[in-house]
This record gives sequence, C-alpha cells and structure tokens, in this order.
Amino acid sequence: MKRLARWNERTPRIGKAAWMLLVGMLAIGVSIAHAARIKDIADVQGVRHNQLVGYGLVVGLNGTGDGNKTIFTVQSLVSMLEKMGITVNPNDIKVKNVAAVMVTADMPPFAKAGMQIDVSVSSIGDAKNLQGGTLLFTPLKAANGQIFAVAQGAVSTGGFAAQGAGASVQKNFPTVGRIPSGATIEREMQTVFNERDQLRISLRNPDFTTASRMSDAINQALLEPVAKMTDAATVDVRVPGKYLDNVSGFVTMIENIGVAPDTVSKVVVNERTGTVVIGENVRISTVAIAHGNLSISIKEDAKVSQPMPFSQGQTVVTPDTTLNVKEEKAPIFLMESNVTIGDIVRALNALGVTPRDLISIFQALQASGALQAKLEIM
Repeated sequence: MKRLARWNERTPRIGKAAWMLLVGMLAIGVSIAHAARIKDIADVQGVRHNQLVGYGLVVGLNGTGDGNKTIFTVQSLVSMLEKMGITVNPNDIKVKNVAAVMVTADMPPFAKAGMQIDVSVSSIGDAKNLQGGTLLFTPLKAANGQIFAVAQGAVSTGGFAAQGAGASVQKNFPTVGRIPSGATIEREMQTVFNERDQLRISLRNPDFTTASRMSDAINQALLEPVAKMTDAATVDVRVPGKYLDNVSGFVTMIENIGVAPDTVSKVVVNERTGTVVIGENVRISTVAIAHGNLSISIKEDAKVSQPMPFSQGQTVVTPDTTLNVKEEKAPIFLMESNVTIGDIVRALNALGVTPRDLISIFQALQASGALQAKLEIM
C-alpha cells in the first residue's frame, strides 16, 4: 500500500502532454492491430493491369489438332504460308497437327519494353489436345487495337488425354495451355504518373464508413487535410508540395497506412455446395428456433400366389407396401437478441444442424424478420 501511495504521489509530476502522448500511442496501437493496409483494400486509379488478346496457331501436334471441317484453321495456315512465299491450294491441305487458338495475357502496370509475361492459350476449334504443340509468332493487342506484345513458345497443358477402342482417360483440360514468360512487351503504356498533383483511391468494396475512415487516417498521418471522401468508393488525395517530384514515394507511404474496414452485415449461403459464411456483425433478434428432420421410407414388395400343378387356378400377384415415418424430436432453443456470431454458432451447434440445415434456418429467420443482416444466396 505504501508503494502504491508513493507511486500516486509521483504521478502528478508527469506532464499532461506525456500522458496524452502515451494514450494516443496506445490508441494507435489498438487501431493498427485491427486494421488493414490501404493497398489491401483499395487501388490507386491508373495503376491496373491491361488485358491483351491475339489469334494464333499451335503447330506440332500429334494428330490431335483441328479437323478439316474447321475452315478458319485452314485459311489461317494458307495465309501464313503465303506470307512466307509458299503458295498452296486450300483444298489440298488436310493436316491434323495444327490448331487455331486464342492467346490472352495480362500486362502489368508500368510494364517496360523487353519484359516478359505469361500467356494462356485456348483452342477455339475442334482440337482434342494441345500437348506438345508450339505457338507461332502471335501479336497481342489491347482494347484500342494497338499491338503491345508478341507471344511465341512451347505450350504446357499441365494435363493429358488418351483413349483406346473402348476406354479413355483425361486429366485436367488438355485444350487449354500456358506459356510461362511466353510474351515479350514491345510497347509501353503511356503514363505520366509522377506528374500528377491529385490521386484517386478506389475501394474494392465500396462503403461510406470505410471511405471516411480512410480519408481521416490519411489526414492524421500527413498532419494536414489532403484527403477527402467523394463517395462510398472514392477518396481523392491532393499531393503535398514536397511530394510533387516524388509521387511514387508518396503512394508508397499512403498505401501502408492502416484502416479498419467496415462491412455490411451479411450471411452468404451456397445451396449447391452447402457452404454458409456468417459475417462478424450479424445479429439476431430474440427468437425461438426448433429444427428437426422428417424421414419417410417406402418399401415395395410383391407376394405371388402360385396354383398347384395341373389345376385350373391362376397366378395372383398381391402388392405389399411397407411405409415407415420417422420424425426427430428437436428441442426448442431460445436465442436472445443482439447475440454475437460466437453465440449464434454455439446455438446452432447445440441444435446439431448441418450446413444445408443452416440455409433453411437462415431463410426462416429472414422471413420472420429476426435476422438483422442481408441474406445472399449464391
């Protein structure tokens, strides 16, 4: 007690500023512990991938390419040979080692000429297998029609397919393949990122509360009002004067600021797979729940009455049906209002319900108005 009294006597000697600093540091530590980085929940406008697509030919297949009825494959092969100085008659081409494919790729932001990216190759004809094939020189275009990359290389399908006269086996999808580092960037996207004086941050899951918290967190970190929430999905940030010549460094600092995201209370169910996901903020009003299973089994049998030999009688078939009905006695469980997700899980486990039973229970809770959340069925 004496030590406690002495400590209390010395406590007033500590300045108020020090106490406020200590409390602030503790508050920041608690908020950061439950926060997510801005880079994990939002994107900076203008920093994104660009989709590229092209049409090409895969050659070298072991008789698993497109058939003769795939006209565009034959036309493409004839056109390619003519560009190489070889003139052929399309009617004379009957090969099965060539397949027409669509080539797709994602061009990362700030990609430079000479960089290599992965490409996906997908058959668009009646080819059975792309295994062992080689993609020929294929230009890849963006949405504006300009060529930004060129793809070529050996196709890796990651699967196989084989068949005989009476059986076949297949693993994965051999008509879709991938070429690691199969495309080379030939043209760069025109960007003037470091010349910006204004940034726009877009939330991946729009929410007014999260956007407001984000703008407040940025202003507190920079000690000046540079961020402003425009709507539920957008926060506009003015680049301070000292960062105008280093916008990339400013973005690096912004994207590592912690923000506690807020979400709408939601229960997501998938009836096809029996998956149920319950959000953290889901609440249920006071309600009593009882859930039981009703099983009905019907067994059909036939009794045959056979007459004696050389008699004038007839064979008689009498149906025999056995019907059993079994209904489980389910207890009624009282669930208080404003319970947490942990209480909901414990209550449902006490009822011994399965995931598919949960779907029916949550649908009934929504119909009764007791579910204080959005029920989304996939």
